[in-house]
Amino acid sequence: MPQINLLPWRVELRKDCQMYFLISVGAAMLAAVIVVGGANLVYGSRIDGQKDRNNLLDREIKVLNESIKEIEGIDRQKERLIARMEVIEELQQSRPEIVHLFDEITRNLPDGVTLNAITQQGRSIRLNGVAQSSTRVSSLMRNFDDSEWVDDPDLERIETIDGGQTRERFDFTLRATQVNPNAEEEGLQ
Repeated sequence: MPQINLLPWRVELRKDCQMYFLISVGAAMLAAVIVVGGANLVYGSRIDGQKDRNNLLDREIKVLNESIKEIEGIDRQKERLIARMEVIEELQQSRPEIVHLFDEITRNLPDGVTLNAITQQGRSIRLNGVAQSSTRVSSLMRNFDDSEWVDDPDLERIETIDGGQTRERFDFTLRATQVNPNAEEEGLQ
């Protein structure tokens, strides 16, 4: 029987299969490189686009922050102007009050009482003076109780000063409150 040697055919088939396998692996690797490179390019361009948008947003945020600072400055200036306007308006409305106050003090000041100083803080009035007797200070306080423009007299201190050959005098400090009888009608208080 003749002998057929199939071995070289199998070796050739094996070589062809290995060659096909290597080509397939190479094609798969090439395809993988192309896919990875394409994905890298796509995502890289997306990242660059997002960075550009972020930079644009950062610039716009800076512009808006500057605008906000400017608006806050304008708001502070507005508040200062409103406060000034309120002070001016209050002074305009209370301008006649000081005239009435001094008129009321001089009208209610009994004989024998001399005022050395008058100070005012807000509505609080402080009177420093000298009287010939303590009853004249009491009379001043009663007059202020009956007054429309001065209220709540409170004697802070009274001291007897020896006058030597003359009569003794009384040094006093009196606190009172300035009142505007027209304030309720005008809406000032």
